[in-house]
Amino acid sequence: QVQLVESGGGLVQAGGSLRLSCVASGSILRINVMGWYRQAPGKERELAALITSGGSTRYGDSVTGRFTISRDDAKNTVYLQMNSLKPEDTAVYFCNVPFPVVSAGESDDYWGQGTQVTVSS
Repeated sequence: QVQLVESGGGLVQAGGSLRLSCVASGSILRINVMGWYRQAPGKERELAALITSGGSTRYGDSVTGRFTISRDDAKNTVYLQMNSLKPEDTAVYFCNVPFPVVSAGESDDYWGQGTQVTVSS
């Protein structure tokens, strides 16, 4: 199996920062894309950021300029540095690794369990 384990969520005041981490493990040969999505209560899931194996990035409109995504391929880890946090950033943040190259079985669209980020005003 492929497992994604997120960490770094918590409670922070508006204007503060958090750094989320997601470690992928299992029969992984190569991860092409890693991303972070978020879902607030009563709202649909939305893209926060993603990064390709070549280092190209894409950000959701609501977070661009404030969040930075990065990856460490040696550790199969993706990070999301969140600065200038706003109350509207409050959501469950999910790590996503879509269809990595795996050494056994069929690949899948993998998601972490999510980590709660709460920003107070």
